[in-house]
Amino acid sequence: MQSELSIVWIYPDLLSTYGDQGNVLVLEQRARARGFQTRTIHVRSSDPVPQQGDVYLIGGGEDRPQILGAERLRRDGGLHAAIQRGAALLAVCAGYQIMGTVFGGEEGQPVPGLGLLDISSGRGERRAVGELAAEVDPALGLPTLTGFENHMGVTRIGPGVRPLSRTIVGTGNGDGTEGCYAGRVIGTYLHGPALARNPALADLLLSWVTGPLPPIDDSWYQALRDERLRAVLPS
Repeated sequence: MQSELSIVWIYPDLLSTYGDQGNVLVLEQRARARGFQTRTIHVRSSDPVPQQGDVYLIGGGEDRPQILGAERLRRDGGLHAAIQRGAALLAVCAGYQIMGTVFGGEEGQPVPGLGLLDISSGRGERRAVGELAAEVDPALGLPTLTGFENHMGVTRIGPGVRPLSRTIVGTGNGDGTEGCYAGRVIGTYLHGPALARNPALADLLLSWVTGPLPPIDDSWYQALRDERLRAVLPS
């Protein structure tokens, strides 16, 4: 088990509209609670993406910043190299769409993505806004996810990925599923931030790069999460 964890926050100047930087803070806190040293790198869109990070995070944003972010990440190549090396990635909302083969631009035009996930996204007819709850793929061993979605996207999942979860409340991908994953890459529409609302998801990302994690006493955290989930789920 490694003693230092490198967290890379990609393009906060373009893709950090809905407080997704909170995902960075949660990873730092949960790693340090287990005795890890953490080093967080904030990579602006003018900077190269380092290839030697452990966990990479990218958030949501508006159409134009999303297009710019995708263009720069395609040219840079650092994220591809990091994932091929075995790093973990959590991509949220616009960042999630960028990881696919194509997504919809400002006028709905197709924009090339990075191809790190076998998905394609376009613009739906209605904006999905509100609380979301979803049952996670049993293979991941996580409790029900909860979060907030605010997007126009409709995402089609290809055979190279598995749905992250299936929606109970909310829209997600638009087909009854929410997000997807392949290897150590997770994409989701969940804000909240996602890792603050779902600490077990944060621990999954950490465990992929550190190995098995010792337990920590966060019963208060879980109680808050469960209270929010009860408020969201249909009675």
